[in-house]
Amino acid sequence: MLNVLNQIRMPNKSLQMKYRIRNTLLIFLLGVVLGIFSKWLDNLSINDAIWWQYIIGIMDLRNVFSLFGIWIFIAVTISVFSKTPLRASINVFVFFVGMSVSYHLYTIYFSGFNPMSYMMIWYTITLLTPLFAYVCWYAKSEHIISMIISGFILCVMFIVSFSIGMWYFDMKSLIDFILFIATVIVLHVRSQNTFYSLIIGLVLAFVIRCI
Repeated sequence: MLNVLNQIRMPNKSLQMKYRIRNTLLIFLLGVVLGIFSKWLDNLSINDAIWWQYIIGIMDLRNVFSLFGIWIFIAVTISVFSKTPLRASINVFVFFVGMSVSYHLYTIYFSGFNPMSYMMIWYTITLLTPLFAYVCWYAKSEHIISMIISGFILCVMFIVSFSIGMWYFDMKSLIDFILFIATVIVLHVRSQNTFYSLIIGLVLAFVIRCI
């Protein structure tokens, strides 16, 4: 089984343990920072008279972190650029642990309420991320299996980034579109593979939305 997986993409185990630990800690801290930042933005009352708040309003940053696409993009990026599929599982998991726990604690201590039912959704997602990250790691290769995995990832991004129906296909927002393109770029290995992955993703997205 391991030989079959290595034919899809070969893990790189050359990274020293101290650098593995350092990278994982940095990814965990990134999750903590983004969890706090996203909740801080939720609580922020925009005052256009303050220049930095005006910029936040213009860029619509308050809504960016409420989009599912941003978290998929970050998870995919962490996963495919990890050195091994196991590292991908660990890194994505600790990122979501940091993000979810920091968001939850910030809400309790600074917003004054406990959104336990909402957070249980994110904690469940967090528990599933190691499996998805492990599979996702194999998307960054020229192998046909990688192309199919990329197709499934792009299917999800099509669904969260566009309004899709039997007779329509519309962009939800500019931010969603940018996140979709960014995900395509992260997954890109070869133009032909990217093209076929986009076709697979688009067909799957239409099938899921229209059944």
